[in-house]
Amino acid sequence: MAARKPAPPAFVCTECGWTTAKWVGRCGECQQWGTVQEQGAQTGILQRVTAVVPASDRVARPITQITTTDAPRRTSGVAEFDRVLGGGIVPGAAILLSGEPGVGKSTLLLEVAAKAAFSGRRVLYASAEESPAQVRLRAERTGALHDELYLASETDLGTVLGHIDAVQPQLVIVDSVQTVASSTIDGAAGQPSQVREVAAALIRVAKERSIPIIIVGHVTKDGQVAGPRVLEHLVDVVCHFEGDRQTSLRFLRALKNRFGPTDEVGCFEMNGDGIAEVPDPSGLFLSQGETEPGTCVAIALEGRRAMPVEVQALTVKSTAPNPRRVVHGLDSSRVAMILAILERRAGIATSDKDVYVSTVGGVRFTEPAADLAIALAVAGTIQNARVPRTVAAVGELSLAGEVRPVTQAAQRRSEAARLGYEQVIDDRSKTVAAALADARARDSSRRPEGDIPPF
Repeated sequence: MAARKPAPPAFVCTECGWTTAKWVGRCGECQQWGTVQEQGAQTGILQRVTAVVPASDRVARPITQITTTDAPRRTSGVAEFDRVLGGGIVPGAAILLSGEPGVGKSTLLLEVAAKAAFSGRRVLYASAEESPAQVRLRAERTGALHDELYLASETDLGTVLGHIDAVQPQLVIVDSVQTVASSTIDGAAGQPSQVREVAAALIRVAKERSIPIIIVGHVTKDGQVAGPRVLEHLVDVVCHFEGDRQTSLRFLRALKNRFGPTDEVGCFEMNGDGIAEVPDPSGLFLSQGETEPGTCVAIALEGRRAMPVEVQALTVKSTAPNPRRVVHGLDSSRVAMILAILERRAGIATSDKDVYVSTVGGVRFTEPAADLAIALAVAGTIQNARVPRTVAAVGELSLAGEVRPVTQAAQRRSEAARLGYEQVIDDRSKTVAAALADARARDSSRRPEGDIPPF
């Protein structure tokens, strides 16, 4: 009797392609839950994508015969939001907005919805996490009440699509994709299969009707967008809203943008009336008092936007075998490296002192351009000397004690000049010792009698 051939694998993972002979809840290769489906069965995503593409667009044609037209952008009414999107919202665009819980995603989108409604466009805000009464309370506080702003509290995908048919909006906001579920897919809301199906359905509506849709996405404890990675591939724009809960400042960044650059940053401030734009955040990260020993201003670059950030340092004599190193807003490993460079290359002892280094305003400044400002601030507090208020520092330090150039140096110097800084210490001072001497020389001619000596 001839041996029976084994049956081919009947199930495949939609994320990595792993195959198995029987269904399992978790992929044995990529360890994702709910991604194993029967082989040969067309998923909801494939069905919807096939329905979106017209038959005429499926024919392969020479690229020279394909014409393009610029998609007309429409302003959202929030200039900082438009800056990140590349100038405005493109009709039919699918935008994914992610961020930590409580950072202000819903407040920002309610402001965008209100601005669009006040400009005469009909907006549908579908909240699956809050009731309409809760959204109304926040709208009263932020001044976002308008007749063209429609609210719905739904967790069923079919009902949300029905609201879109009934309202006929020109902008749709769904908060959030992890809390909306489709009745045609097994599993609870938030599972990978549900997130894929909900996102695909909303994107299909956006493309077919040229309605921009903004989707809120939750993040994991690692800061990544929760759910399958295909969610970020399906949408046109991925934005991340971030900020420290201890401060009111918030930043909006574009991690992916099919219609514009990804190096722009929007700046916002949370207050009692909601969220406010900060078009010029230059003064937020500077102290307002007189110059003290242990302070130095650096020019940070957030996307294409240059802004001054004040670095402060404090050292205290220590008798402990391992002195403390406390760092806030900066890269602690780079601070430790800079302390070693100061001691070895500039003769400034730091190994017997507790060192505290921080930025003003709670901003994070982790790029190498902060190295020189950190070195000048630490040297200033040790030598009881100050860097003049009219001087800024921009430069990366190498282990050999050299001051290296940084990216966008011309833009940083231009921003420093616009803000009134008369000199910028940078890579023109070849070594860290020369930079310390340069800071000393720049203020020697203007030091008042009896003032704290400069470097």
